[in-house]
Amino acid sequence: MISRSSVIIVARRTRTTLSSLSSSSSLVSQVVASPHKCTIQFRTTRTDSPFENFHALQRKNQWQRRSFSSTAETPHYHEETEQQHRHNHFEEGSGSKVLPSAMIALQKSGLARGDTVAVGGFGLGGVPESLLNALSSTEFDLDVQDLTVASLTAGVDGFGLGKLFESGRVKRMISSYVGENKNFEQMFFNGKLEVELIPQGTIAARLRAAGQGMPAFFTPTGAGTMYANGGIPIKYKPDGSGEVEIASQPRPTQVFDDGREYVMEYALCPEVSLIKAWKADKRGNLIFRGTAQNANPDAAVAAKICIVEAEHIVEVGELDPDEVHLPGVYADYVIHASDNEKRIERLRESSSDEANGRTNGVVSGPRERIIRRAAQEFRDGMYVNLGIGMPTLASNYVPDGISIELQAENGLLGLGPYPNPSRGQKADADWINAGKETVTANPGASTFSSSESFGMIRGGHVDLTILGGLQCSSSGDLASFFVPGKLLKGMGGAMDLVSAPGTRVVVTMDHTAKDGSPKIMEKCSLPLTGRGVVDTIITDMGVFDCNKENDGGLTLVEIARGVTVDDVKAATACTFSVADPLPFMD
Repeated sequence: MISRSSVIIVARRTRTTLSSLSSSSSLVSQVVASPHKCTIQFRTTRTDSPFENFHALQRKNQWQRRSFSSTAETPHYHEETEQQHRHNHFEEGSGSKVLPSAMIALQKSGLARGDTVAVGGFGLGGVPESLLNALSSTEFDLDVQDLTVASLTAGVDGFGLGKLFESGRVKRMISSYVGENKNFEQMFFNGKLEVELIPQGTIAARLRAAGQGMPAFFTPTGAGTMYANGGIPIKYKPDGSGEVEIASQPRPTQVFDDGREYVMEYALCPEVSLIKAWKADKRGNLIFRGTAQNANPDAAVAAKICIVEAEHIVEVGELDPDEVHLPGVYADYVIHASDNEKRIERLRESSSDEANGRTNGVVSGPRERIIRRAAQEFRDGMYVNLGIGMPTLASNYVPDGISIELQAENGLLGLGPYPNPSRGQKADADWINAGKETVTANPGASTFSSSESFGMIRGGHVDLTILGGLQCSSSGDLASFFVPGKLLKGMGGAMDLVSAPGTRVVVTMDHTAKDGSPKIMEKCSLPLTGRGVVDTIITDMGVFDCNKENDGGLTLVEIARGVTVDDVKAATACTFSVADPLPFMD
């Protein structure tokens, strides 16, 4: 709790460029609290303060946007002949932002060595293929190197972002999950690429904050974890030793009147953003389609210059104003999506039996027991987020008379089953879940941006989160994203999901690891995803309720058939209470 006296927070920053605003520069901020409000006063003492840079970026951004439509001459934007103007703008006519190619748009953007580029997309969904292909090409200015790229995920080898990494133009990647790109993995471990891992919702929020003129904000995501405390590998030494050369620095934190610790995050201000839209008019008003929306709007609003590639470009006035997802004020250049493969990363289709919920035999044994029990956590009318793996399968066992609405953090509420070809449903790259699998949307579903999605999560509007884990502690700590010495794939959206106030968090996992070691312990030995966040643990041996108050404590409330309490004690590395009576786990 903040006292009535002033509290001094010293925030430190590891990089002085705008390409990494995730950590703070040398500044002193004063927090003055009263019983009714908390006022934060920032006092900057150095010229490389992120706040000073932020406002300078805003001023430059405003000038560049004004100069785009101004009649005043500026060397970079307006010194062109009438013939060049017609070529560069592709269309004659007032207000058109359409250009003939991705290459011309990139050239006009002013992208330079050392800049930060925000790229829309999640997995392979909503990826600006044409722009990434052009930027990866040797035909584009070869001096544009040492880029920092910010995107939710890192894509796959040889496609989209994968091509950009292979081009050698990228120095640092800011992402939440990088586990599907083998070339990327090799570059990371060989010290050729820096990787700054940030929770998925935080990336979206930092981009959105930049677009809204907010230099910083506080979030519960990651508080009390390695993410906030520092030490996550960013770069390995290139000598093959596996030693870390650069690690993440501690982030400023603060406890507010609700007694919770929050992490301070700085706005992420890219020089250029590359985004993908389904439809655009010539003034840059945009419509997205399905989950291909993801972080595209967030990247668009954050940057000084936003380049949009659209599958369809229509005349001004053809779009219904009420259907526009992103107004044209954020778009600087629009090109047609000439490269539009729209590759599907994980094709999943269902049979008629699966669509009707008859999935017996798909999963069997102890894991089916876990999945069936997890489904009993559903209550009628709940909004639910299910993690990848066993949690997702719980949706096949929703009890009779119970109706739930599934939320996918990549931007879909009303998640439906996998498409069923026998019913005329086709797999669509624009409709995927958080595991990048093709899905459908149920009647009444809605789609939205990544920042909107994680806003509803952090705001406690999702009733229940079920996710997997590597370890849980007796005090409700969860470790699920990082095993030291192994590939650090990233935390994805898990840190956001478990930190939401008022959301019930249920963890499903095997009771022991493959080597027989316990996964439920007094204290987690692996880096935490969340501290004091778990309400219930469901394993193949039983169900535990966790008392997150008063320093925690586990109670075995259900036990699997054929398992004794002594068996559970032998497989658990902490003490626990036993409910009386102790029912069987069904």
